[in-house]
Amino acid sequence: MTAPQDNPQPKLGIIAGGGALPARLASAAVSMGRDVCIVKLDGYADDTDLDQYPNVTARLGAASKILDAMRKENCQDVVLAGKVARPSFSSIRPDWRAAKLLMKVGTKALGDDGLLRLVGKELEREGFRLLGAHEILGDLAVEEGVLGGINPDEQAMTDARHGLTVARTLGQADVGQGCVVQQGLVLALEAIEGTDEMVRRSAKYRRDGVGGVLVKSAKPQQDKRLDLPAIGMKTVEEAHKAGLRGIALLAGGTMIIDRAAVIARADALGMFVVGLSLPDEERQNGE
Repeated sequence: MTAPQDNPQPKLGIIAGGGALPARLASAAVSMGRDVCIVKLDGYADDTDLDQYPNVTARLGAASKILDAMRKENCQDVVLAGKVARPSFSSIRPDWRAAKLLMKVGTKALGDDGLLRLVGKELEREGFRLLGAHEILGDLAVEEGVLGGINPDEQAMTDARHGLTVARTLGQADVGQGCVVQQGLVLALEAIEGTDEMVRRSAKYRRDGVGGVLVKSAKPQQDKRLDLPAIGMKTVEEAHKAGLRGIALLAGGTMIIDRAAVIARADALGMFVVGLSLPDEERQNGE
């Protein structure tokens, strides 16, 4: 009889939404010697690469099934990753456990940040350790400064800093995480449609002259383990199609998926990518 091998790394549960991030996390965890188990959120988790790992599918409102799957697989750490469009109460179709959670805070929990905080607290109450995607994939987090080979000019940086202030104000209201600014004018704000659709919409309001800037930021009250805003290759392509000349991201509060490829593509398209620090007043307030 072969003795079981010791695995010093706790098993990682991944609650997966859409996009490439959940599979990237699973691959990184396995390469570090971790076992993984994935709960694919029905209607959201669309990456077929997830199927190579142990997985179960559950609808968003099936809290009992999700928690039971994590417990049955002996997961100790859990990470939430991937895109999940803000749901309506009817689309959640909560089971008894999810309904009980939602009743604690009412419909206010249906804001992005409120709902995610609720999920995170319940996971911790059930004994799981909640991790952020950036804790598994250390190269995701954006640092301050120009990230590629294209440098933004003074007008672009003015638009970027104005956009950061706007995005942080928007986030404070738990509405969205980004905006598009051109020559001091806010062309679009992110709401329920998501970043890529906002960028496409901004093209309708583009002014003559130098193009605008896409700005993304974590919300001021955001738990960085939950739903940090991220960009990937599709965002860069959509920004270029919309006539934008660059992307500005909050340093330490945003992520880039497939970073090297994204930066290389931005360079090839003549677009800058820059990490912005918080305004002085927010840093002084401990943000």
